[in-house]
Amino acid sequence: MHTQTIRWRPGALELDLDLGVDGPPKVRRLAAVGGGRTAAPSAAIPIAEVHLGGEGSGTSSSERLMGSAVGLRLRTVDHRTWTDGDMAHLEVTARDAMSGILVIARWSSWRDLRVVRCATEVVAGDEAVHLRAVSSVAIGGISADGSHWWHDHEVGFAHNTWFRELMWQRRTPAELGLDDTGLRTWGIPSSRASFALGQRGSWSTGGHLPMGILRSRVERRSLLWQIEHNGAWRWELGDQDDALYMVASGPTDQGAAWSHRLGPGERFSSVPATLVLGGDDDEIFGALTEARRRVRRPHVDHENLPVIVNDFMNALMGDPNAENLPPYIDAAARAGAEVYCIDSGWYTDGPAWWNDLGSWQPSSRRFPRGLDQMTRRIRDAGMVAGLWLEPEAVSVASPIAEQLPAEAFFQRDGQRVVESGRLQLDFRHPAALAHIDAAVERLIVELGLGYLKFDYNMDVTQGTDLDADSPGDGAFGHQRALLEWVSELMDRHPGLVIESCASGGQRMDGATLRVHPVQSTSDNQDPLLTAAIAAAAPTAVTPEQGAVWAYPDPSWSDERIVFSLASALLGRVHLAGRIDLLSEAQMRLVQEAIDAYRTTRTRIRTALPFWPLGLPGWHDPVVALGVRDDDGELITVWRRAGSTTVRVPLARHSGRPLVVEAVFPTSLPTRVRWDADAGEIVLELPDEPAAHTLRLRGES
Repeated sequence: MHTQTIRWRPGALELDLDLGVDGPPKVRRLAAVGGGRTAAPSAAIPIAEVHLGGEGSGTSSSERLMGSAVGLRLRTVDHRTWTDGDMAHLEVTARDAMSGILVIARWSSWRDLRVVRCATEVVAGDEAVHLRAVSSVAIGGISADGSHWWHDHEVGFAHNTWFRELMWQRRTPAELGLDDTGLRTWGIPSSRASFALGQRGSWSTGGHLPMGILRSRVERRSLLWQIEHNGAWRWELGDQDDALYMVASGPTDQGAAWSHRLGPGERFSSVPATLVLGGDDDEIFGALTEARRRVRRPHVDHENLPVIVNDFMNALMGDPNAENLPPYIDAAARAGAEVYCIDSGWYTDGPAWWNDLGSWQPSSRRFPRGLDQMTRRIRDAGMVAGLWLEPEAVSVASPIAEQLPAEAFFQRDGQRVVESGRLQLDFRHPAALAHIDAAVERLIVELGLGYLKFDYNMDVTQGTDLDADSPGDGAFGHQRALLEWVSELMDRHPGLVIESCASGGQRMDGATLRVHPVQSTSDNQDPLLTAAIAAAAPTAVTPEQGAVWAYPDPSWSDERIVFSLASALLGRVHLAGRIDLLSEAQMRLVQEAIDAYRTTRTRIRTALPFWPLGLPGWHDPVVALGVRDDDGELITVWRRAGSTTVRVPLARHSGRPLVVEAVFPTSLPTRVRWDADAGEIVLELPDEPAAHTLRLRGES
């Protein structure tokens, strides 16, 4: 086979791409600068996998994305490279002669990061085509050259269910069904097996994070991938010519009932994906954190990290009124809060916050003198006023359900889609968008709001086939329109902060995080369980965007209160709980935590995360999270069970003199020392759940 090789060197990465003359263009090698070979060149796969209507696989019949007929038929038309500031770009255009489509694969990378962002665009030719899947990135040969890839690599993936978010797992390919099956003996290059994860519904992270890791167990090398879409997605691993491949995409026909018609000359752009090369978890998640900061929408909130109080969790629980809000607002101000968000229930005359969604009018029964009296009290106390909404939802019983045209809602087969007693607004429809936009504008102006919490408490798996080529296509259009609207809203109101929440962290994807300054990480109500979620949060969200609940309760011991407060100190503080009922001594602990946060948040916004005990397990007796910058490290250690002597290894500092100081708490006894010979922090903790946030620095 005749071929031409492009050697793209953007800075920290090396990418070799075979353009092919009588075969499709393929990525032959992706490595860090100076890195060795990956798998054999024959393990490479086409640069894009595109599935069209009426076509199955081009190789062995299976459910794989890899092996599409279009991918095998692609032939290179052109390629170009260019730079734009600190970013280098590579674009390869290929054509499928049978369907007439052009496929444009794009890679972009920063000079100083081993990170590459990928996307694929499809352009129809003279004839219309129906797309059934379009990969964001497709790359083969990602396992080490000559390896027994089925047992000397590990696949990392994260469960992300309600109340149990961000729980990373590791399995060998063999444990996931990818193994040496002896097919090469018979000259067969690939099995039909794959390990795939994905999401069908509108909770983009309701089940798993759209991320994965392949790590060598014999070399210090890892590949991380992340799909960036606020809806359906899929990634898969499989075998090809004695190596592993990975294909990532947005919605597909088989996984999310997605197909999309392109008329002659029309274009479709895939969702983006990001690849990261590195060694251990600290390295790859550190690089990903840097990349996340560079691609997101700039916002002053990322710089200031104000302390947020929200009255829902383990507190008012969606039942605010004119009697219980004032003491809570006063307590928030005493604690040192800078933002106060009134959570759900402010709009309903009934007892349940779940109902009456859609009109977004303050309840006159709950607030006889108006909700503006409460927001004015918040502002008078020196805090920014905030409010909870669920903008995409309309309760079935709401008058808005009848006032808006049926076409303003998701539909299937002519019937409106009902999920958990709610209707889903379709932001592609002008009436839907006009309704919610007017409601939000009214609330911002009338109540003097500077903070909005946008929640989303339903997973709509059916999509909408109204004015769409498929149910998945309609959902895809709405999801893109949603983020456009949120961006436009903040354009109109500079400084407005919009928090993303979906029953906690059920929509914690890269597309959402590029737009929203703050992201809820969980709804978990148990501080001992929340610790594991808080410790893992920077795998999915930058520390300065990841909101973690801290909810002290007057019935708790001081150590339990500190345990909960410490969970938020290396991210974004979401203070809740019964702060309005705390004793003076308990309130002083809260104030101490907030004062400590004010001294560290300027570092959190630029620091990189690390995990001295590894990524946390759900039942680990001790978990730890650190952030690192040029001035040293901040580390929170949570002891949930086990020995009261906790040793936290920091091998990079072994043999060096370090100073270890307590950041929080300082009012309770802190027995901590640095064992330089062992390279370990040694903490002596009480015989109950306890947590400490520490500062490490070199001796002056």
